[in-house]
Amino acid sequence: MTNRYSRQVLFQPIGEAGQVELSKKRVFIVGMGALGTVLATHLVRSGIGYVGFADRDYVERSNLQRQTLFDEDDVNHALPKAVAAEKKLKRINSEVQVKGHIANITKDNILTYVKGSDVILDGTDNFETRFLLNDAAFKLGIPYVYGGAVSSRGMQATFIPGMTPCLRCMVDPGSGKGQTCDRIGVLSPAVDIAASYQVMETIKLLTGHKKDVRRTLLSFDVWRNDRLEIKMKQAHDCKTCVHHDYPSLMDSETQVTVLCGRDTVQIIGEERIDLSKWAKKLRTLGDIELTPFLLRIKLADNKVIVLFPDGRVLIQGTQDPEEAKVLYAKYISC
Repeated sequence: MTNRYSRQVLFQPIGEAGQVELSKKRVFIVGMGALGTVLATHLVRSGIGYVGFADRDYVERSNLQRQTLFDEDDVNHALPKAVAAEKKLKRINSEVQVKGHIANITKDNILTYVKGSDVILDGTDNFETRFLLNDAAFKLGIPYVYGGAVSSRGMQATFIPGMTPCLRCMVDPGSGKGQTCDRIGVLSPAVDIAASYQVMETIKLLTGHKKDVRRTLLSFDVWRNDRLEIKMKQAHDCKTCVHHDYPSLMDSETQVTVLCGRDTVQIIGEERIDLSKWAKKLRTLGDIELTPFLLRIKLADNKVIVLFPDGRVLIQGTQDPEEAKVLYAKYISC
């Protein structure tokens, strides 16, 4: 055992045996934004054997206030978050296998990405994806560690198939469109605390201390100094953990999504995009930036169109899905 983890090993519930267990475990994080960067940093520094993650976005200046793995150089190169995070994490700990995926997690690919993981961690910013994670976790029998932050508030809970209720029992799927960071902001300490709770519960799970995992939904406010724990109760008609129907894995894919805190709408196309070809095709529209990962076009009206090889297109400068679809139809789907 190297002295890299000596202070962690001195903590008796982990010890050398627990550290060896951590080195054998695999975790997968969906989302490498505010929550995800904190999650990945702690997990890699803790010596988890494999830390995988997926993110669909690239680094922008507004991310730097709270997304702790990124810097101005990542912004200047418009690096995908998965790429920038992988580079930084590998420099932090070469003993850990780190793998980032530039990907939009959907019902069609989520099981492929998370299968074989010991824990699935929530680094997302929307409940549509969270219910997808929840259903995938319970279908595969993998613990799902939920976290969230908005404004000065944070929440965290751990859902273990066969032992606890699931997210769908605690949150009505129809109520997931409330306050978001793009409307009321978010403070980085709230993010850090929520993610730290997620990591701590994950380490308990990975070292065989399920009995010590908190069985409540924790809510806190770092500005008002409030803290509340809500007992988790299974809904008698839950489609996921009672009836095992996993509705999010069967729902039709949403093609248009408003991204939290980005003044951006994402549209998913049906075909892959040849970035070089489209750079030539759209060169007269405005300033163009082509990288190995994306093509970005700045339009005259301050709107920005970003194309990704997997067929995704971001329309930046609007939160109106209808306006975004008009621009997409005008420039991309024509």
